[in-house]
Amino acid sequence: MFLQIFIGSVMMVTTVIIAGFGAWAMEWAFARSHFWLLREPHRPKLMLVVLVTALWALAMVTAGVWLWAFCFRALGIFITMEAAVYFALVSFTTLGYGDILLTHEWRILGGMAAANGLLNIGLLTAMLVEALRHVRMAQLQAHRAHDPD
Repeated sequence: MFLQIFIGSVMMVTTVIIAGFGAWAMEWAFARSHFWLLREPHRPKLMLVVLVTALWALAMVTAGVWLWAFCFRALGIFITMEAAVYFALVSFTTLGYGDILLTHEWRILGGMAAANGLLNIGLLTAMLVEALRHVRMAQLQAHRAHDPD
């Protein structure tokens, strides 16, 4: 039990660190393009921000799923990589079909993968909303400064 909690905790911290570095890189990219994002036309650029942020979130979820799949495979829990990826994806997204189950000695890891996915998806959703809000607010301020009415 303690080994599972330790491995699961390491996996959770690792995926959060990966997502954190990903958020840092995304913020850096948006900061470098700040002045371009503030110029007219705003709406296509806002859609680009949504697209880039959504793809970044998808990449972070994908990285988390693959990391969990490699962990399951390295521990010998699944014979094939396909089964490991499938179980990791179903767990990480908290879908939980239940058609593939972990053995009794490893079942805590399944719950930890699900909790990790829930945490990461929540963080990624917050980052998506924050990126969109930040860019849109800056665009509105730039528009008001340029055209004070």
